Amino acid sequence: MSSSGSTIAERTAEWGLVVRPDNGGEGSFKAVTRWSGGSEKGAGAASTRTSEEGEGVIPRVSQELKDALSSLQQTFVVSDATKPDCPILYASSGFFTMTGYSSKEVIGRNCRFLQGPETDEEEVGKIRSSVKSGKSYSGRLLNYKKDGTPFWNLLTVTPIKDDLGNTIKFIGMQVEVSKYTEGIVDKAVRPNGLPQSLIRYDARQKEQALDSITEVLQTVKHPKSHVRAGSHDTANNLDYVIPKSTERISMATPTPGRETPLSGATPDAFGMASPQGNTNKPRSSLRLSLMGRFKGPSMSSSRKLEDPPSIEPEVLMTKDASRTNSWEHAERETDMRQGFDLATTLERIEKNFVISDPRLPDCPIIFASDSFLELTEYTREEILGRNCRFLQGPETDQATVSKIRDAIREQREITVQLINYTKSGKKFWNLFHLQPMRDQKGELQYFIGVQLDGSDHVEPLRNRLSEKSEQQSAKLVKATALNVDEAVRELPDANLRPEDLWSIHSQPVFPLPHKRDSSLWKAIQKIASRGEKIGLHHFKPIKPLGCGDTGSVHLVELEETGELYAMKAMEKSMMMNRNKVHRACIEREIISLLDHPFLPTLYTSFETSTHVCLITDFCSGGELFALLDRQPMKFFKEESARFYAAEVVIGLEYLHCLGIVYRDLKPENILLQEDGHVVLTDFDLSFVASCKPQVVKHPPSNNRRRSKSKPPPMFVAEPVTNSNSFVGTEEYIAPEIITGTGHSSAIDWWALGILVYEMLYGRTPFRGKNRQKTFANILHKDLTFPSSIPVSLEARQFIYGLLNREPESRLGSNTGANEIKQHPFFRGINWPLIRCMSPPVLEVPLELIGKEARGNVVSWEDDGVLTQSMDLDIF
Repeated sequence: MSSSGSTIAERTAEWGLVVRPDNGGEGSFKAVTRWSGGSEKGAGAASTRTSEEGEGVIPRVSQELKDALSSLQQTFVVSDATKPDCPILYASSGFFTMTGYSSKEVIGRNCRFLQGPETDEEEVGKIRSSVKSGKSYSGRLLNYKKDGTPFWNLLTVTPIKDDLGNTIKFIGMQVEVSKYTEGIVDKAVRPNGLPQSLIRYDARQKEQALDSITEVLQTVKHPKSHVRAGSHDTANNLDYVIPKSTERISMATPTPGRETPLSGATPDAFGMASPQGNTNKPRSSLRLSLMGRFKGPSMSSSRKLEDPPSIEPEVLMTKDASRTNSWEHAERETDMRQGFDLATTLERIEKNFVISDPRLPDCPIIFASDSFLELTEYTREEILGRNCRFLQGPETDQATVSKIRDAIREQREITVQLINYTKSGKKFWNLFHLQPMRDQKGELQYFIGVQLDGSDHVEPLRNRLSEKSEQQSAKLVKATALNVDEAVRELPDANLRPEDLWSIHSQPVFPLPHKRDSSLWKAIQKIASRGEKIGLHHFKPIKPLGCGDTGSVHLVELEETGELYAMKAMEKSMMMNRNKVHRACIEREIISLLDHPFLPTLYTSFETSTHVCLITDFCSGGELFALLDRQPMKFFKEESARFYAAEVVIGLEYLHCLGIVYRDLKPENILLQEDGHVVLTDFDLSFVASCKPQVVKHPPSNNRRRSKSKPPPMFVAEPVTNSNSFVGTEEYIAPEIITGTGHSSAIDWWALGILVYEMLYGRTPFRGKNRQKTFANILHKDLTFPSSIPVSLEARQFIYGLLNREPESRLGSNTGANEIKQHPFFRGINWPLIRCMSPPVLEVPLELIGKEARGNVVSWEDDGVLTQSMDLDIF
């Protein structure tokens, strides 16, 4: 067959067809359907056959669906769940590239041809079980390419169901993670029973995969809408992930409703100028790593603070835009907007370094940065658990190696130059810095090893780095080691025993002044006064209240008292597997500090063999998100939005005074008390920074006439320590978190701007069709306000000031909550007495959650009562 015929055969094979010469003459072909038994049937005859007809026919996908799927970047297959053995209907081009198989070898077969001698049968069994029950699966298994090369495949399988709930297709998305996964090392444990690796990478990769497969799933469900929307996207270049700064996309809709503005639907240049000024300047170069982390230069470099941008006339602050009906409006609206934790500060340090544990034999590596993998060409699986000597080679100076050994033995830092080798044998000149890390008692905890490739600066005659290069490089590696030292302290000590990880949850809780006389505290203290240690058996489950990223929340009743509490239960094993042990401990630490009417009170905490539990206030008004959603037009009138925003400001002011950066403000985390006042909840993504409260006096007036009333001094208390963890909630995350330039309390004021926007317009301003598009919008998209919803100029100016991409210029960055309280948007708010106010009347009033009479008595031992649902069927 000619090359053109081969191409035709290759393409038709994707449809379950084979090519045969036609009688029409040379170069003429016809396509016939391939049957499982090997027989063929004319495509014309088969064209009217549905997937339900005939046992052996391989079902085909429509041209419309194929066009939509071919525009996607992911590596995936689509299988027919209505046929025996779930044959593959469609495979993306990335799948053929990754596996080495041709379309003729893939279409119509089950994916098991990727399995091999060392594929884990237990993991395969989990896949079969999920497919059989029509549920999702996410896991890593060893697969084999056509040439026999093994590779670690992160497989995510998601079902597509019809209106009756029957599974009709499966999407299987593959990501080759051989370089970054721990591989078989994920099962390696220390003598204390904890994982050998400091970070569990499978959890990171699964979170990213779940976000990525959403787009594939919605495309299969709505191919027509995706093709329409895709015509406006630059899907084949980097701008598909990071749009150009000059890209301006419609955001408003003439008809109000709870939907989120999405990019890529209409490219018309609606919207006002960006709060940051000219958007036509060159954009920063950013790249998206395997884990979905945006990295790039600081958005807030050394440029001086500018004057606040002038506010445009009211007519220019609102724009009309056509309504878009693409699938992402309908589908992404139902998503659970859970907070994510994509990377710790440690993982976002883009330098070559490893961390090793001297308390284990041979001081093995327990953490290796992504940059170290790139430099050395080794995979993470090949590095973890080994000593760094694998970088040595024939020209490595053994006298220098001995110096490093001496420094390790003497527990001191050292900086040396030596020749090392990559996996492929490439020689490089390594400026190596070793630094011990000690705990608060001064005891050695880890060694940090930082590498710098200085090959380009070697002087041939000296056969080492020039003196100037050595000095500059030494400063750089030492600074990196200090950053690593600080970042690793966020994580629990990997040498603790498992039971020690949760010890903070067993510590006693004492009442703080403002609520010590409440009936809730008295009921708890009554049990404690009997000498009993409060535990799960003292509480009776009433009903589940919700499920978040780190645990499930239950309404519980304290025995013999009738007092109701909220109990947050977090499963220990899940927290360990998902790198969230330190998050749970931080939340326990933070809640125990709080004593404020707009923040939760911790009454007690305890642990079971499987869970850790926090007992806090039960807020019978439910989530602000639910109240917002129950309004006829899905948004609040300005008076109500102002009231809720004011109470949030006071809550954030108190947190910042304690040095706490919230990091997850959103309507779902704002609960309403019985009287309608707010309570901010969920502190598992928060961090505690240093804070220096100060009293700032107002400068003397230039007016010659002395003012009769001198303004009182201001109390300013804002956290000053930075973090670089990649955490938050997609729509509410601040630009500096995405770019990894470090962040502090200013991110909470950004989130406040998003919150006020959502309360006034029923949607957030930057949400895109997937996480990466949302991040791109946050970094580059213009802020606009729908003209169809009447909102005051002061409110729009307030949002405008908060949503400044430069943290130093953002409203609240100078004197914290003080300047926010003084904004005209809050004119008329009596700040000292706001908790005595009655909330404004809503069109749909607050509905209280009660303790309904239940026919069945629920016990903690019942199946599923304490279990957090982690099923992936959330699409």
